[in-house]
Amino acid sequence: MSTAHPIPTTLQIDSPLGPLRLFAADGAVCGIFLPNQSPTLIASAGPPDPVLQLAAGQLREYFAGHRREFSVPLRAAGTEFQHSVWRALLAIPHGETRSYGALALAIARPSASRAVGHANSKNPISILVPCHRVVGSTGALTGYAGGAAAKQWLLTHEATMAR
Repeated sequence: MSTAHPIPTTLQIDSPLGPLRLFAADGAVCGIFLPNQSPTLIASAGPPDPVLQLAAGQLREYFAGHRREFSVPLRAAGTEFQHSVWRALLAIPHGETRSYGALALAIARPSASRAVGHANSKNPISILVPCHRVVGSTGALTGYAGGAAAKQWLLTHEATMAR
């Protein structure tokens, strides 16, 4: 993920979770927001970036149970620490979860569980960067910017697909 900040374009698609707002700029997805999330990006009025159709198609395949990994370019604005957390999220296999502590260990910051949780909450690319796969140390579902019901749906969907 690079950190450039071009002005994105947007596309809205329907999903089992409700309408998703996708944002992209310069050939990379820079935001995906669930229905109850307020987008942190402002889009231009220009024609949609072509990568949005690719991302929309891959998301539709995912929701239909036919895709476990995504292959669209990503570009999220964030700090170096946030990017390290988001890269660790991308390494969590489909259908699996990790605790905030395990994620902190994965980025070689074992005492940074709270900071990892904060970075996780700032992930602007829901689903493609799977912050929904992070749970509490007891396995309990903890905060999710898209809402607890959406997190549960995504985890159940992935567990069903993994079988």
